[in-house]
Amino acid sequence: MRLLYGFYRVDRIARPATRLPMLALKPGMLWCDAPNHPAYNSMVTGPLSASHETLMRDDHLYDVCLVMDWNIQCRKRGGGSAIFLHLARPGYSPTEGCVAVSLPDMRRLLSIARYGTVVKVL
Repeated sequence: MRLLYGFYRVDRIARPATRLPMLALKPGMLWCDAPNHPAYNSMVTGPLSASHETLMRDDHLYDVCLVMDWNIQCRKRGGGSAIFLHLARPGYSPTEGCVAVSLPDMRRLLSIARYGTVVKVL
């Protein structure tokens, strides 16, 4: 999957050094995962009555998060939503379909990443 852009928690981490476009998360930023909503599989600003994920999480998983092109550039309703490359939980417990890495590994990836960088998930 190609990397499109990323976002980060400005209240928790400095803007990462990268050539990849990065957005500073703000309260109310959400990711719509409702297949029948016009904003399906995209970042929106709330409130939103449709199904969504809050991007400013209480845990640290989205302190730095990269958006991979899974069903975004060629969006298909029901084709899957929000496949991110984000920070891992302690012990690398499973994600809900995303890819997770440590903060040091994320920083290494960001140092070489730019729009369109391909990530192979094996």
